[in-house]
Amino acid sequence: MKNIDHIGIAVKDFADANGLFYKLLGAEPYKTEIVESEQVSTSFFRIGESKIELLEALSDDSPIAKFLEKKGAGIHHIAFEVEDILSEMDRLKKEGFTLLNEVPKPGADNKLVCFVHPKSANGVLVELCQEIK
Repeated sequence: MKNIDHIGIAVKDFADANGLFYKLLGAEPYKTEIVESEQVSTSFFRIGESKIELLEALSDDSPIAKFLEKKGAGIHHIAFEVEDILSEMDRLKKEGFTLLNEVPKPGADNKLVCFVHPKSANGVLVELCQEIK
């Protein structure tokens, strides 16, 4: 793994959360995007080499809506940038981790992504991400 790419935060109200993080960080999000496959709106704030991703559900049955219903707003996942997502997925499977998807899928911010089940990562949802070239 190369570094922490971003921390994902589930939010109930996108406009309020973007305003709060604007005040907190002193900068506008550099990107907003809808990820249809996950039924989520995202916005990204840059902090040095890392990023904060805000996530708002677009439907009541999206993963973010289910997360908000169970746990409320807050940290949803931590994402690690990897050079080769396929080999990293293979390595983690061999180490006994449970992956939530068998093949990487397109995610926000021009990335291929794969998630590690929180039950196999001490309660933390981990995202692997590789830049699409």
